[in-house]
Amino acid sequence: MIPLIPTSRTEIDKLEHILILGTLFRPEILELIKDPIEKVTWVDSLAIAAGALAREKAGYTVREIAEELGRTEQTIRKHLKGETKAGKLVRETYEMLKRGELNIEEVEKFLEAVVRKEELEKLSDLKKLEEEIERLKKEKDALLEKIQKTKELLKTALEVLE
Repeated sequence: MIPLIPTSRTEIDKLEHILILGTLFRPEILELIKDPIEKVTWVDSLAIAAGALAREKAGYTVREIAEELGRTEQTIRKHLKGETKAGKLVRETYEMLKRGELNIEEVEKFLEAVVRKEELEKLSDLKKLEEEIERLKKEKDALLEKIQKTKELLKTALEVLE
């Protein structure tokens, strides 16, 4: 369930992500972001607009939103009023969500896939660390064996010298 009025940090994040992805997957936006230069600008603007709207719905002030997102209050106001293209599109996406017109199942599946991928990457990193630990243990054992042999040689040498 998408929280249209988020009450926690997790719900704000969820609404923000749905707004970003829901807007990005709209056909007119997919067309706009085909240009690599436009893509960077659009993704950043949409992310800020979505973050601003999600926080506004949670009751944040414009000042709080601006501080948290690292933008000016003027920029946040423009996004929230729909004076920017990104702000207008994100608000439209929000309204579509409210009316149940946006198929969020695909967006939610995408978000779940991203989370699973991150979890798999963590597991992969963990496996690499475990392999490194095993390698270091073997190296330690080899060094201990060399130290033991060196001790025995020194002991033998001392006995010969006495």
